[in-house]
Amino acid sequence: MRAPTLEWASEWLKETKKLYVNGEWIAGASGTTIDTVNPATGRQIGSFTGASKDDVDAAVQAARTAFEGVEWREMSRKERGRRLHRISQLIREHQDELATLESLDNGKLYKEAYNDDVAEAADFFEYYAGWTDKYYGEMNPVEGNFTSMTTRDPVGVCGLIVPWNFPIDMAAMKLTPALAMGNTVVLKPSSVTSLSAIRLFEIIHEAGVLPPGVINLILGEGRVGSYISSHADVDKVSFTGSTQVGKKLVHDSADSNLKAVTLELGGKSPNIIFADAPDLDAAIERSFYGLFTHKAEKCSAPTRLLVQRPVYDRVVEEIAKYAVGYKCGDPFDPSSDQGPQVSQSHMESILRYIESGKEQGARVVAGGYRDTEGSNAEGYFVRPTIFADVTNDMKIAQEEIFGPVLCVIPFDTEEEAVRIANDTIYGLAAGLWTNDVARAHRVAKKLDAGQVFVNRYGCYDIASPFGGFKQSGWGKEYAIHSLASYTKMKAIWIAH
Repeated sequence: MRAPTLEWASEWLKETKKLYVNGEWIAGASGTTIDTVNPATGRQIGSFTGASKDDVDAAVQAARTAFEGVEWREMSRKERGRRLHRISQLIREHQDELATLESLDNGKLYKEAYNDDVAEAADFFEYYAGWTDKYYGEMNPVEGNFTSMTTRDPVGVCGLIVPWNFPIDMAAMKLTPALAMGNTVVLKPSSVTSLSAIRLFEIIHEAGVLPPGVINLILGEGRVGSYISSHADVDKVSFTGSTQVGKKLVHDSADSNLKAVTLELGGKSPNIIFADAPDLDAAIERSFYGLFTHKAEKCSAPTRLLVQRPVYDRVVEEIAKYAVGYKCGDPFDPSSDQGPQVSQSHMESILRYIESGKEQGARVVAGGYRDTEGSNAEGYFVRPTIFADVTNDMKIAQEEIFGPVLCVIPFDTEEEAVRIANDTIYGLAAGLWTNDVARAHRVAKKLDAGQVFVNRYGCYDIASPFGGFKQSGWGKEYAIHSLASYTKMKAIWIAH
């Protein structure tokens, strides 16, 4: 891991960043700027242009022109793959810069940004570079004197709306299948964490990898995302974020042109430890780190820990020790275990949930307050918080907190565990720990979640689909499964 480039970042941040439309950096029509704040200090570190509706129109038009133009449409699939592979290499060459900006902007540890987020962003470009010439139609065994075939054609202009918790990682997750299938894109990062996307587009632009208009970057607050999702000339929207905003984007789509929508939304994922867990200490350790890394700002995090009563007291005691020993601090300090929450407003939301848990009778066994020790005083730090004796009807057990708060819920029987696990509006992920193979299969089948992890919570790979059920979203990200949403299937019949 290379050292952070803080001096370089300080210089880079002195200039107000612009929008990227049709291969050029533009000041935009709004005349407004948005400040970006370092959550570790609460101080402004830079600014960028806020887009207007006219800017979104210009970006969509640029993407449409590029999509219909000769250079991108007629580029061979192999060449498209080579271009994506080149971007993967560029990300690795600038990994320290991108990780530094991610940590300054989001607050996550530098080592998390470097080894997880930026590394996986490069992996996405590398992985989907290999799919450009491998996803195609088929011959259909129809009756009669006909030949029937299907084709997989690009959807067109794709609006990609990225959250603040994994900014560059999620940007790459959406950009890569869209580009691999020959689409053009308008990308909007969160207004809270736009820096790494800006730098990524700079790197791609400086290397001249893609034709003008193929990728466009629009910056701004939530209404800018709505400009994209309601735009009649956008053919598809992919959104990762809250369930509430996801519902709004569905209405935007329906009210404009009924564009295709992929949604990766919230979660309140259960993680079940049965008394016969094969290695209880390992289950406790993984259950802690599965939630509290990346400041617990993760949609699929195991926020509800269901523990069978024979081992309940031990699990509560041991997992509380992990929380007490966790160090909140500067994301660039190698000794830090947890950085600040992404913003003041989000920190305040987490603290309100903690107070709600206390008021409803949950027992705090670790944390439960803002960390203002030493240099943390001005930052948005929240101590890792463990609530014991939680019941599943409590607010902290039902609503997505999206922060370092764990709810430990006791249960007696397998049937009770499954009932509690599924008693939520979400269905993103779930986990269970047992030494009984039959139980593992039986419970995994009954859990209503898009990913079920057995004896190791949190297994992710680009080759395996990611996405939830119920109000956790529509469709799948990752693997071959994301490619369908960036193509449209056409059936062709030829009479003999």
